[in-house]
Amino acid sequence: MRDQFVTLAHGGGGKAMRELIEEVFTSVFEPDLMEDQARLMDDALQEQGARLAFTTDSFVVDPVEFPGGDIGKIAVCGTVNDLAVGGARPLWLSAAFIIEEGTEIALLRRIVASMKAEADKAGVRIVTGDTKVVGRGSADKVFITTAGVGVIPAGRKLEAGLTHAGDVILVNGFLGDHGAAIMAARGDMALSTDLVSDCAGLGHLMEAVLAAAPDTRAARDATRGGVASVLNEIADTAGVSIEVEETDLPLRAEVRGVCEILGLDPLYLANEGTLVLVVPADQADAAIAAMKTLPEGANAKKIGTVGTGQAGRVTMRTLFGGARIVDMLVGEQLPRIC
Repeated sequence: MRDQFVTLAHGGGGKAMRELIEEVFTSVFEPDLMEDQARLMDDALQEQGARLAFTTDSFVVDPVEFPGGDIGKIAVCGTVNDLAVGGARPLWLSAAFIIEEGTEIALLRRIVASMKAEADKAGVRIVTGDTKVVGRGSADKVFITTAGVGVIPAGRKLEAGLTHAGDVILVNGFLGDHGAAIMAARGDMALSTDLVSDCAGLGHLMEAVLAAAPDTRAARDATRGGVASVLNEIADTAGVSIEVEETDLPLRAEVRGVCEILGLDPLYLANEGTLVLVVPADQADAAIAAMKTLPEGANAKKIGTVGTGQAGRVTMRTLFGGARIVDMLVGEQLPRIC
């Protein structure tokens, strides 16, 4: 392929478009057929009582490449995680690209290579997709829309509504790394840190948790809106109260510092590799131990408990022994983070 930049011809349906698709996308993803649909089959589909799970999401991030990842890595990991937190074993993804005229072909190659690497790591295949090219100024280099299909094994059920008093709240690692890393990478605020995004696929981690703690009630990935929004969603759905301990929150000193400088609350910062889990108290230690066997769960810990207080209320016990309400995020702390 001789072109160095995307032109409108690459979206015109002719030879240039086919060349872009073949040399940049399908040569890496290697779908069975270069067609507009995929034909799917897996042994897991034959299991009695198994169910299909399906999710879709769109990804925009500025900058498209950042410390710890890029828009392609987020697209794969985000879709894998959406399936995994519902109890599904992710199997297949689609990927559609909206590409701005003038985007470097080399940038597309890096993004596609990143997607392939993450898909291989997660044990999924990118089997179909689409490309569209829009004029300069109509997009921000590249937007990606993915859909994912997975299989939920028979008997597995994860729902926020199953949460009840006495359960505990676990996370698999540090909070707010992605949001803080993106904020620094944008360069708008002259921040200099060594932070990298926590972006990671968590399908294997979820399987480890469910093997060790089979009665796990619910799981959520704490992306936009952060851990605070996830906890409020769970509390509201289940009609319970949740209390978290500020002293137990796993926060890097750099994230605390960025939040203090900018007046942000790290509980609302976005994550791309953080799970919030609701687990029976008697299975919490086993779940934490299982997570710690994997790199993505090395810093797993308990951060709170489920109670019988006011339904839908989330509170945090502060460092000074007081308590404050942790409400659902209002507005947006950080634009274009996933």
